[in-house]
Amino acid sequence: DTLKRMTEVIADVAPDHPRGVLTGPNLAKEVMAGWPAASVVAIDDDDIAHELQGLFSTEAFRVYTNPDVVGCEVGGALKNVIAIAAGIADGMGFGDNTRAALITRGLHELTRLGVALGGEPLTFAGLAGMGDLVATCISRQSRNRHVGEALGQGQTIDEIIAAMNMVAEGVKSSKAVLDLSIRVGVEMPIAEQVVGVLYDGKQASEIVPALMQREAKPELHGIR
Repeated sequence: DTLKRMTEVIADVAPDHPRGVLTGPNLAKEVMAGWPAASVVAIDDDDIAHELQGLFSTEAFRVYTNPDVVGCEVGGALKNVIAIAAGIADGMGFGDNTRAALITRGLHELTRLGVALGGEPLTFAGLAGMGDLVATCISRQSRNRHVGEALGQGQTIDEIIAAMNMVAEGVKSSKAVLDLSIRVGVEMPIAEQVVGVLYDGKQASEIVPALMQREAKPELHGIR
């Protein structure tokens, strides 16, 4: 309800304590299995960042540093909402073109919101942005993608939550993401449609015309 990032919440409780985040495409089962993976530790103190980098790094877990706490934290939260949309597309039986379009446009949405909140644009092309987004949108282990897939197959959100043993973060965070986007004036059509399905009684099938029949626009702004 506060629309605060976790490091902002920690700052309220322990204002003099260093705050950072470890994030990236790190599906827990694969990390625990010792499969090669990469992550990023974001903290604005270089000395602490390098200390944590050494602490977390192993032969199979490569850790990078990034001083952009805001961007890394925002990317880790927003990708869950886009993953629900990707799951809906999977549940409706669409293919790789659809998934690629959702991931790419989803990255555009989370980048614009992240930058508006103070993140660095390049962060969203890295592990905390694109990397985490891709893994969460395509993996069968992704709880958020699973929720979307079940929605796309016709289940209700109440049925899905009742059958799950774990919480999918995007279900709760989607409304906060949309509220944040409204606060800073950033349009997020994919997130808006996900919230509509989760909370406003919209059918998953209604997402397709809502997104595909929007006003024609340039892909990118600022090229010319």
